[in-house]
Amino acid sequence: MRFLLFPFAILYGIAVRLRHFLYDRGWLYSKQYPFPTLCVGNLAVGGTGKTPMVEYLVRLWGEEQVAILSRGYRRKTKGFVLADALSTALTLGDEPFQYHRKFPKATVAVCESRQEGIERLLQNPHFRVILLDDAFQHRKVQAGLNLLLTSYDKLYTKDFLLPVGSLRDIRSRARKAQIILVTKCPELSEEAQQKIIQQLHPLPHQQVFFTRIAYATKVCRDGDSLPLEDFLSAPFTLVTGIAKPTPLVTFLQSKGAHFTHLSYGDHHHFSTKEIAFLSQQGRLLTTEKDYVRLGFALPQLYYLPIETQFLNEKDKEMFDKIVLSFEL
Repeated sequence: MRFLLFPFAILYGIAVRLRHFLYDRGWLYSKQYPFPTLCVGNLAVGGTGKTPMVEYLVRLWGEEQVAILSRGYRRKTKGFVLADALSTALTLGDEPFQYHRKFPKATVAVCESRQEGIERLLQNPHFRVILLDDAFQHRKVQAGLNLLLTSYDKLYTKDFLLPVGSLRDIRSRARKAQIILVTKCPELSEEAQQKIIQQLHPLPHQQVFFTRIAYATKVCRDGDSLPLEDFLSAPFTLVTGIAKPTPLVTFLQSKGAHFTHLSYGDHHHFSTKEIAFLSQQGRLLTTEKDYVRLGFALPQLYYLPIETQFLNEKDKEMFDKIVLSFEL
């Protein structure tokens, strides 16, 4: 199958390289803003941990200091939308709505055009930095600091362009990043980390850091929480609509949990029929991203929060210092 798809990947690569050529020559316009903008993105499609990294940055800067701008993938609205008390996952998209619920003092907005979104936000800049969520491939805006995420189990240096692999952009675009984050890592020795760094071939101006996904010790739902161990003591149904549920499944299995896994596509919009089916499944567990789309309809549904952690404290301190000290 990969062999049959290879010609399509070549054509896709030609189109992507042509687009970059036009921007590099100045025939397509790219804009830089006199305001701190930080981009969190990747070269692949989904599953590298962008959402917990954005949340880490919000906590690092402080909610009131941050504006988050996303495209709002699969939302039911168009154009620029600023999150408010009436916002839902349908008006913002699941990830931006998750940010809005979790960080009510942060400014959260969605817009297909990153330029328009930034310009609308800068009409009332009561924050210190704009976080561009999933905007690494968007050449119309030049961010002041670019964070490139790549998953430990599928480094971009070992991946290939769509549809053969999962890369939506060419590997050479990694040079745009000032920081490369290897995400979803297991415990790695210093020697193992150095081998990965050698595979990534970072440029002199690039810093490489290693992070893991840390699971909370409690499962949550609106107005309630339970110790994770208590929840896992009885069978349940796991519901996921994310790109890569395998790490969560592996984690729950390592805890000795007994569950049935119902896996849906990334950003899946659950139909009335599907929700009715899930309501009959008894105890339910999901991800926080899925909960913002399902929690209102399934009172027996809990989610397991996650967050980004660095593999060692020294790297965390260095990363924090770089991010907090950048200006434009």
